[in-house]
Amino acid sequence: MADSSVLIAVPEHLRGEGAGAGQLGKVGEAIEAAGLGVRWAVGAADAEAVLRTEAGLAAAVVAWDLPPGRDAGAGTGGGAVLRRIGRRFHHLPVFLVMADEGMQDLPLWVSETVVGYVWPLEDTPAFIAGRIATAARAYREAILPPFFRALRRFHDAHEYSWHTPAHSGGVAFLKSPVGRAFHDYFGERLLRSDLSISVEELGSLFEHTGPIGDAERNAARVFGSDLTYFVLHGDSTCNRLVGHFSVTRDEIALVDRNCHKSVLHGLVVSGARPVYLIPTRNGYGLAGPLPPAEIGADSVAARIAANPLTRDALSAEGQYAVFTNSTYDGLCYDAVAAARAFAASTPRLHFDEAWFAYARFHPLYAGRYGMSVGPDTFPGPERPTVFATQSTHKLLAALSQSAMVHVRPAPRAPVEHDRFNEALMMHGTTSPLYPMIASLDVATAMMDGPQGHWLVDEAVTEAIRFRQEMVRIRRRIEAAGDRPSWFFGVWQPEAVTDPASGARLPFDEAPADLLRTEPSCWHLEPGADWHGFPGLDEGYCMLDPVKVTLTCPGISATGVVADRGIPARVLTAYLGTRSIVVEKTDSYTTLVLFSMGITKGKWGTLLDALMDFKALYDGDAPLDRVLPALVAEHPRRYSGRTLPELCQEMHEHLRSVRLVELLDTAFRELPDPVAPPQLCYQRLIRGGTERVRLAEASDRVAAAMVTVTPPGIPVLMPGESVGAPDGPLLRYLTALESFDRRFPGFRSETHGVTLDPDTGDYLIECLRPEAEDHPRGSRIRRASAPAQRRGPLTAGPPR
Repeated sequence: MADSSVLIAVPEHLRGEGAGAGQLGKVGEAIEAAGLGVRWAVGAADAEAVLRTEAGLAAAVVAWDLPPGRDAGAGTGGGAVLRRIGRRFHHLPVFLVMADEGMQDLPLWVSETVVGYVWPLEDTPAFIAGRIATAARAYREAILPPFFRALRRFHDAHEYSWHTPAHSGGVAFLKSPVGRAFHDYFGERLLRSDLSISVEELGSLFEHTGPIGDAERNAARVFGSDLTYFVLHGDSTCNRLVGHFSVTRDEIALVDRNCHKSVLHGLVVSGARPVYLIPTRNGYGLAGPLPPAEIGADSVAARIAANPLTRDALSAEGQYAVFTNSTYDGLCYDAVAAARAFAASTPRLHFDEAWFAYARFHPLYAGRYGMSVGPDTFPGPERPTVFATQSTHKLLAALSQSAMVHVRPAPRAPVEHDRFNEALMMHGTTSPLYPMIASLDVATAMMDGPQGHWLVDEAVTEAIRFRQEMVRIRRRIEAAGDRPSWFFGVWQPEAVTDPASGARLPFDEAPADLLRTEPSCWHLEPGADWHGFPGLDEGYCMLDPVKVTLTCPGISATGVVADRGIPARVLTAYLGTRSIVVEKTDSYTTLVLFSMGITKGKWGTLLDALMDFKALYDGDAPLDRVLPALVAEHPRRYSGRTLPELCQEMHEHLRSVRLVELLDTAFRELPDPVAPPQLCYQRLIRGGTERVRLAEASDRVAAAMVTVTPPGIPVLMPGESVGAPDGPLLRYLTALESFDRRFPGFRSETHGVTLDPDTGDYLIECLRPEAEDHPRGSRIRRASAPAQRRGPLTAGPPR
């Protein structure tokens, strides 16, 4: 219990001389003797500071007549502190220190908040301290979620290990010098908690029994699902699992083109026929949402009918649809509106919410997440079964790879637990790491009750402060007139509307509380230039404030290219020298995440680095001063250059090859589908493919996915035609290839592309020509033009 503490918030005179003060001092000493720390506060402001910073509180002792702090509207300072405790902690035991006033003078809500009262002169300090310590111990035990509580109890029993893993609680590591170093680094407690599935009292991950089953059911309650499953290989495995369960071989899957590659892997495993839906894009090259028109029944039916892979599908109807919510750049849908639109085309709807596990815990995101779609918000027989897959570890507090699948079944597509569990067992491990399970259990408990809102609200608040400060800095630079007026921007509305007054306010002048609580401030208004996405309805899509996209000079959201520019790759390379690692970089934008671990100091460091970059750029700083490692690695290319020269040369190259425009075209004009993904995978592992240079790849069929980061969205899927030499795809990939040659050290991260070590040419995996023999005697059957195709590819004899 030494890591737990008690807040004692009393007026200054109760810490000084006098009988009452002496009694409270002795109470504090007795609490410390019981193994608890004591945090003293003499005013509401001091108490609120403790509540913000001390997560290890196990109880609080608060005087009703505490001097008030900033929240004077709650009455006395004690009343304000009680309100703050209720917003910060879930069922924290609170004792109210009384003077002469009787309880009849207190507001009724106080009796619902506190667990007891303290009159310092009525009982002995030891008795009062005992009551507080007992309540603190009970609280600390009660807050432990089911599995973590059982794991601690098992560890405390100090049983010998007679099962796997072979390190036997870490003992084996102690028999080797390098093992001892490993043991000392991670500690005995972690290794003792690495246990076998043979530990019956901890339950089963696949049978969902015991404490593990209790933890999953608790997570279902907290996250608002009917069923929740813990998955220990990240959201990638969740996506494969849900796809494999939801759609079978030769059935149609409706797939957001802005999907994670794991969604495609699920299609490969299941043998589904994908029909891709196209999201919007803007001038920065950012992927937007699937517009309402794209997911309407008529549009989906037309895409299914036009796709040659669907002509001999088992059914002309989609059996499963999957889309990304929120997107990498923080765009989240009206979940119910999206579900209603998809419902006419599929009975199963999958929200890939890898980066959105926190949405249920803040009213700003109300109705924007998958589990908000249920019988109460979407009544009637048309409601689809909804899956939400979440990387719990990404933006909640869990260990890496820890993830969850949440399910809300509907009658038109029932999810029977035992059958879903068969798919789970196919993709899961029989050797789970128990600390990972515990981290999912604890991440759930952290979001339960008011503390979940408090944690998310803090991240939202800090993101808003940073966003507003960026705008204010730009305005100050423009007003000063003593330096070039440019500065980095933030992708967000320039002004917002206060619904209460109807007033239109500049973003940086809007009250933080308005931006923190009013979703309409973040809506992508139809036709607004700041976001640049066409075809949106009012309220259909919202920007998540915690995902902050910085914009660099050079291009606008509507695609207007400036004469001068600063490509974002140069900025992020500089930020890397300052130990600032961003989440994603596009041509002129870079993404930073404001997670629950954000602090003012952290984002203040980023602001400082952005200001320093501006000073270096405006001062024509030599490149070997700004990016010394780059110059050292490529001296012939970059020696003697300045930062503005590199930025301008790169900007002019991007403008001349029209990379952002080519990117947009490549994503809007999808390649022709020729073969199902599963067949391509079969050929890939059985020698039926070859690596081909871009110059020789026209009209070949891709055997593997090609994903370019930035922006991290597939441009070519297995089974799709690479297209003509002057087609959008080859023009785009060729432009990337030329950029990589021109600017060594700034190469695109392109998954599915192999570099020729001698020439630097891009090589992509393609199916071998149809004249060659393939495993099991199957051949590719393809026509000369899409209109003449007689049907999709088949592999092997008819089934």
